[in-house]
Amino acid sequence: MSPTAPDVPVVLFVYARPALLTRVLGTLRENGVPMLHVYSDGARGADDAAAVAEVRRMVRAIDWADVHVHERAKNFGLGRNVLAGVSEIAQRYESFVVWEDDLLAASGTYRWLCAALERFRDEPGVMSVTAWTHPAVTPSDVDATPYFDGRAECWVWGAWRRSWMGMPEETALEKMHAAERRGVARDAYGNDLPAMAAAEARRNIWAVRWLYHHLQHGGLCCRPPWNCVEHIGVGREASNANELTASETADARPAPAPRDWPEPRENPECRSRWLAFARRDPWSRRLLRRVRRLLSR
Repeated sequence: MSPTAPDVPVVLFVYARPALLTRVLGTLRENGVPMLHVYSDGARGADDAAAVAEVRRMVRAIDWADVHVHERAKNFGLGRNVLAGVSEIAQRYESFVVWEDDLLAASGTYRWLCAALERFRDEPGVMSVTAWTHPAVTPSDVDATPYFDGRAECWVWGAWRRSWMGMPEETALEKMHAAERRGVARDAYGNDLPAMAAAEARRNIWAVRWLYHHLQHGGLCCRPPWNCVEHIGVGREASNANELTASETADARPAPAPRDWPEPRENPECRSRWLAFARRDPWSRRLLRRVRRLLSR
């Protein structure tokens, strides 16, 4: 299978931000994405209806890719929309790339993700690939070669049908307890994870479940040696982004696919770097305090 074969679709989740979507569609076109499955969430109310309609007009007008638009009649919210949409795509395709409407990526990122999906297609220990890596958690011995991490990612990522199996059926808390039964502490990759798992249903988020899904099954995420993603969705309209997001992704640049991919073994620095990052990250600390206050009521 060619690394850019059209049967590796990009699953794009959109809502009501046409200005941001214009930039995201530009980066997808620049990356040569051949197929899009667009999941358009329904409006929360009259205030969002016009923006949702404009977003749907924009995606239906795409003429540079094979486009399939899935329009929600009601508002699912980000977490429910992603879980349902990716589950539908995983039933139809062996592999896929997931994108949201506030993420840009350097030119060549789609090709890099497809190459990684092809290389590790038959490696059961590798459960996902991503185009994002934070400079604070990149291991010190990484040069220009991808590396493997036990903590997965939710910003421009790819996976396979085989690795998505079991995602919708269990909550993040259930997966957290399953990981503990494997001997993986709930905070082994940061004390932000248990707090997010406790808040999953209330905040309608999904990514913490994906992270614990990896820990539950001992899966690895293949990361690029440097960041390829820029997050442009910071602001009042953002569901989960925070004021640090823009600076954390400002240096996005292309990552060429290596001639020889590394063997799938987790870099030994990953756990300690995630623990240190979560301890000093202000957003993680604020979320942890909020969740503890809710649980104490």
